[in-house]
Amino acid sequence: MPKETAARERRVALVPDVVRRLRAAEHEVIVEAGAGLAAGATDEQYVAAGASLGDPWAAEVVAKVAPPSEAELVKLRSGTILVGFLNPLGDPDGLAAIAATGATALAMERIPRISRAQSMDALSSQATVSGYRAVLIASTELERFFPMFMTAAGTVPPAQVLVLGAGVAGLQAIATARRLGAVVTGFDIRSAVKEQIQSLGARFFEVEGLGDAEAEGGYARELTPEEQQIQRDALSVQMGKSDVIVTTALVPGRPAPKLIPASAVELMKPGSVIVDLAAEAGGNCELTRPGETYTTDGGVKIVGPLNLPSEMAEHASALYARNILSLIELGFDFEDEVVKGACVVREGKVV
Repeated sequence: MPKETAARERRVALVPDVVRRLRAAEHEVIVEAGAGLAAGATDEQYVAAGASLGDPWAAEVVAKVAPPSEAELVKLRSGTILVGFLNPLGDPDGLAAIAATGATALAMERIPRISRAQSMDALSSQATVSGYRAVLIASTELERFFPMFMTAAGTVPPAQVLVLGAGVAGLQAIATARRLGAVVTGFDIRSAVKEQIQSLGARFFEVEGLGDAEAEGGYARELTPEEQQIQRDALSVQMGKSDVIVTTALVPGRPAPKLIPASAVELMKPGSVIVDLAAEAGGNCELTRPGETYTTDGGVKIVGPLNLPSEMAEHASALYARNILSLIELGFDFEDEVVKGACVVREGKVV
């Protein structure tokens, strides 16, 4: 496990507890000195768990979080298996650069969404962190209470929260907002998630005239321009009633769909907050500035966070490390559907 060098990346691919389990299975583990400090893990803890401090790039398997930088690519060796988030759909040049080293690469975001691969599903584990963190950000940026307060000075109504997208991040955002006492409405273009939203105590927002839009693998497909307009028109009214909007809608390999036009932001009350979890893919809100928090002329605060799981590096790393562990325990049989699905570079060729 090397130290992560990407900007804003504080997570690591292995934590001491997982190192201990790898050593119990008789694997040798090499950790770069100082690699875990940003995630709350010291070199002493790694050594106590059985790891050696040294050059991790000489190992048979190199586990990372972020894609390798140019400086890291030159350290990759022919025959090495690289495992990490590699953005295969968004960065084909990056895959070609990995292939040029002769290495093999498995992208954690390409783990198939099947039952026996759930313990390896790193997208879901990190989305859980993002959904939770997004609501905490909203609660601190909103200058109003989330729960209803009954005081001698009068009653304060609960915040109205709208969550767009009910994947793992969206469902976690709904659950967290409900725990904080907000009245929550959830929306997703996949009708199959209606019961999941309602089971968390939220209302499911239905759009008349919009059919089911679930694609293969449980992801949402891209809507047609006509469907997008129907969706925007219906949601604009609900957006105007909301104190907080959390957006989580993503389509793999494509720019984030624009769910919140500038016209809808203008209808929101001053002091309202939008937290756009799709900021890294361009944002679900037309006015999102990736990596920035700012207030519009109408008084609406828009937050475009980047790499939220890194802000909770300790637990995000622990979850991700267990995903890596499960993959290693499965073994690198490239005929296995899980390994085959995750493999994006094989022996120097982009596959």
